[in-house]
Amino acid sequence: MPKEKRIHAPVKSGLHPRNLHRERYDFELLTESLPELKAFVITNKFGDTSIDFFDPKAVISLNKALLKQYYNIDWWSIPENYLCPPIPGRADYIHYAADLIAANPGQIPQQVKCLDIGVGANCIYPIIGHQVYEWTFVGSDIDLKAIAAAQKIVANNPSLKEHISLRHQSNPKNIFAGIILEGEFFDLSICNPPFHASSKEAWASSIRKLSNLKGKKVKEVTLNFGGQSNELWCDGGELKFLTNMIFESRRFGRQCRWFTSLVSKEANLPELYKILDKVHVKSIKTIEMSQGNKISRILAWSFLG
Repeated sequence: MPKEKRIHAPVKSGLHPRNLHRERYDFELLTESLPELKAFVITNKFGDTSIDFFDPKAVISLNKALLKQYYNIDWWSIPENYLCPPIPGRADYIHYAADLIAANPGQIPQQVKCLDIGVGANCIYPIIGHQVYEWTFVGSDIDLKAIAAAQKIVANNPSLKEHISLRHQSNPKNIFAGIILEGEFFDLSICNPPFHASSKEAWASSIRKLSNLKGKKVKEVTLNFGGQSNELWCDGGELKFLTNMIFESRRFGRQCRWFTSLVSKEANLPELYKILDKVHVKSIKTIEMSQGNKISRILAWSFLG
C-alpha cells in the first residue's frame, strides 16, 4: 500500500524562470514523445508516477525523452559508464549564463559563441545552448572517447551539425591552450569541473549521496553513474583545477568576454577570489543556483570589464 501521497509545489521555484523543467515531469507527455520510456515508468511508494532513478537505463531513457520533447533532439546516447547528466540543472547554467552576457536585463542574447570546457560524451550544454538560444559552440575534452560520442550526437541531429564543433585537448595540463585558436573570440566559456581530489573521495561522495536518497546504507555505486575519472576528480580537486583555469585565462583574456565555471564547494570561493584579484580581472560575479536541496554557484570573471 503506498505511503500517504505527497503534496508537490506546482513549480520548482528554485530553477531559473526560463527553465523548461520547472514543473514535475509529465510522463504521459514524455512517453508520447518517446514510447520506449513506458517500460520504465512506475508508481512509486508515494503513489506518484515516476521512474526508478537508481536504474541507469531508466534515467538514460528519461533524458532521451526530455531532449526529444523539449529540445527536438531525435538521437542521443552515451557510452557505458559515462556520466548521465541531470538535464534541469544543466539547463539552469545555460539560462544564467545567458543573463550574464545579455546587453540589457531580460534581453535574450543571440549570435553567441561559447566554449564548453569538458564537453563530455553527453554534449548536454551545447545541445541546450543551441536549441534554446541558437548559440554556436566549441566543446573540448581530454577524453577521445567522449569527443567521439559527442561528435556522434552532433552528426545524428541535423539541427546541431553546423553549430557545434568538438576539439580534443591533447595536453591534459592545459585548459584553454591548444583549444582557443589565434584570432578566435568567444563571448563565454563554461565548465563543469571535476569536483573531487581522488577516486576514493569521488566514490565516497557517490555512496553518501545514494545512501541519503535511498534512506539506507548503500555499499556500491552503479557503474553507469560512476563516470570516468576525468569527469569526477583530478589531482587537487576543484580548487586546484579552477586555480589553474584562472591563471591560464590571463593569457586569453582578450579572446573571451566571460570565463565561467560551476563551483560546487562554497568553501573554495574565498581562495578563488584571492586568485582572481592576483590576475587583475576587471569584473567578478557569483551567481547562485538552486536545484531542490542542492545549492551550487557559477563563478564568472572578465578581463574586459
